[in-house]
Amino acid sequence: MSREKIIIAIDGHSSCGKSTLAKSMARKLKYIYIDSGAMYRAVTLFCLRKGWIVDGMMDKDKIISGLKHINITFQWDGDSERNVTFLNSENVETEIRRLEVSRNVSPVSTIPEVRYEMVKQQRENAINKGVVMDGRDIGTVVFPEAELKIFMTASPRIRAQRRFLELKEKGEEADYNEILKNVTERDKIDSERKVSPLRKADDALVLDNSQLTRKEQLEWALEKVNEILNG
Repeated sequence: MSREKIIIAIDGHSSCGKSTLAKSMARKLKYIYIDSGAMYRAVTLFCLRKGWIVDGMMDKDKIISGLKHINITFQWDGDSERNVTFLNSENVETEIRRLEVSRNVSPVSTIPEVRYEMVKQQRENAINKGVVMDGRDIGTVVFPEAELKIFMTASPRIRAQRRFLELKEKGEEADYNEILKNVTERDKIDSERKVSPLRKADDALVLDNSQLTRKEQLEWALEKVNEILNG
């Protein structure tokens, strides 16, 4: 494979395995995985430290004005073979996974100014390329110039079944029909929302993984990377 690096954008419906494929590709290619969820967690951690979130109550004005003091980057740790999140050059990978951050990240991530700033920083993280990112608007909004865009899909029934089995393996209560209903509703919401709706980029390659194993999906995606890098 050539030493040249590209930007890989992976979009698709819920419960399609986007993050699993993205992380596997990053590990195999030694690329940076841009974890948008970790970015919002890092913002939340910063706000908690500053006292802008107390007992679940946010000081929205201070959070918005404080965004200029937040810089989030990622580094690939070859020893542990995992992505590491840095907040203002500090490794916060462990701290952003703590319960207090988990409890407060959702309301922080709904602030439009926070979302705009995170998209800006996601693009900055990709200046030197060699990045993989997944979501619902990566190939259309965040990285419209990505060299490889993958749109993942699978039938709602298969996605619901995968989610059902995943929950059962964890020992959690699961109702297949309820999960199927949720998957169908999320598809509708994602596709019809006004801000950055889920849609396939015109130049995206469709990966229907209804009948594919994780290994087969990874092999397919890496083959597409090779085709691009080798012209």
